[in-house]
Formats: sequence, C-alpha cells, structure tokens
Amino acid sequence: MRQFSAQFASHIASGATTLCNCWLIERSDGVNLGFTDHDQILEFGGQQYLPANGLDSSEISAKLGSQVDTSEVTGILHSASLSEEDILLGRYRDARVTTIRVNWRDVFVREIMRVDVIGEIAREDQIFRAELRSQQEILNIPKGRRYQSGCDTSVGSTICGIDIDSPPYSGDAVVEIINSRYSIEISGLGSFASGWFSFGTADWVTGKRALLKDSIKSHNLSGANAILTFEDPVGDWAVIGDQLSVFVGCNRLFSTCKSKFANSVNFQGFPHIPGNGFLLSYPLAGDDLNGSALIK
Repeated sequence: MRQFSAQFASHIASGATTLCNCWLIERSDGVNLGFTDHDQILEFGGQQYLPANGLDSSEISAKLGSQVDTSEVTGILHSASLSEEDILLGRYRDARVTTIRVNWRDVFVREIMRVDVIGEIAREDQIFRAELRSQQEILNIPKGRRYQSGCDTSVGSTICGIDIDSPPYSGDAVVEIINSRYSIEISGLGSFASGWFSFGTADWVTGKRALLKDSIKSHNLSGANAILTFEDPVGDWAVIGDQLSVFVGCNRLFSTCKSKFANSVNFQGFPHIPGNGFLLSYPLAGDDLNGSALIK
C-alpha cells in the first residue's frame, strides 16, 4: 500500500482538499518544463509550473509485477514552450515526466505520484495526446553481452576506446544544399574519404535541430562537398547555413574495426562464430579434414 507523508495524508483525510496535478518534463537536450492543471503559476523545487488550460491526465493504474504501467496526458498546444514543432522534431522523445500531486494552497504539501517516460505522441487539430510509460519500460532494454559475430558496442564508447572527438574521427560542417527530406549536401568534410561517416552521427549546433542528434545512413562525396543521408527527415527542418558536427561511424564488423580503426583488440563481437550456412553444411569430397580450424 502506498505510504504518504504525514502532512499529505492529513490533508487527504481532512475531507476538503485543494489538490492539483503538476508535471515536470525533463527533455534529453537539458530543457526542463513545468505545467499544472491549476489556474495559477506554482513554484517549488526551483521550477515554475505554468497553468496549461485544457491539460488533463487519464486514470492511472498500477499493476503488480514487471508489467509496464501506462497512462496518458492530453492537452491543447497553446503554450509557446510546448509547441507542435518541438514534438515533431522529437525533442520530447523519451523525455522523463514526473507527476506530482500538490496542495496549491501550500506547495510544500506534495507527493510524487509516478515517474514515466514519454512514448508515442499523437497530434490532431492542435491537440496532443502523450503516452506515459512507467519505469518498468527500462526492463525492455537489452543488457549485457550478446553472442554474435558483430560488435555489440558503439564506436566511441568507453569499451571501444576510440576518441571520436579527435580530428581524425570528427569534423565541423555547414549545410550547403537540401537535396531531399533525408539528404543534405554539406561543406567542411571534403578531406574525408567517402563512407568515412556512414553509420555515424551528426550533432546539430545551430538551426531548428540545434542540440539534437541524428543517425547517418551514408556518406558520399560530391566534388568538394559531402552528401549525408539520414534515417530521419532532417531536410524538413535544416536550412542552408546550419552548422553541425559529424562523427565517424562503424558498421560493427571485425574487418572494419581492424582496417578502419586498427582497434581489433577491443572488438566486442565474436567474428569466428559459425553462421547458419556452416551449421547446415556437411562434409564433401575433397574437404581438408585434418583437424585445423574450420572457420578462418
């Protein structure tokens, strides 16, 4: 059974409560936003909670065990700090949402009801509906090592050991041409070989996507410029002159780790694991069956 503080429990037991909901949204880009369904600004813990008229939460359910609890919050996109553009840009993807029940007459009487992450967000006619997933969602994230031929870490991680912030593995670029929703042409990377930044990442420094990170699918040269293709439609938001930092990529193959990074000692995969073709094969006449390694 949920235990509340003595002050909060006493207020509930009084029979005449003055409670409201507050939501603290902590985005991955470091921006924190506070909203409340009360009609006045509330402030506590160093954060202001602005009235969000039309903002409402659904019924909250709690399940036993490791199931992911879900609820939702709906509202009208009327606040300049909660814009539809930011939602479309993905700034609220996996944002942390703390739901707080507050006595608006005395904000020191409050309780944290739950902590969630934002899942799917639906938008229609200036109304949004955000799914809130409980912290059990973390249990769905794979942990530990994987027994597979490919590397199971990302380039630049502590285990990998490659410093992707160093000049050979990163560069600063400027948008020159918007080819399509998923492709842009940039300057500043002409000294890098084609494919060097494939499977890498781009950190946007200026423009509407500033402070966001995007995955690069491919990197090709076009004269002195470079063409980057992305997994997300960055062309909808990027404009000529936007600045970004681009970081080297890796397809997580042993051959790439060895030839591109000279880092085979830190390879986090099992490149000699037999594949399905080998497991389904059978001895043939002329095979060299002298006890030597079958997978080379």
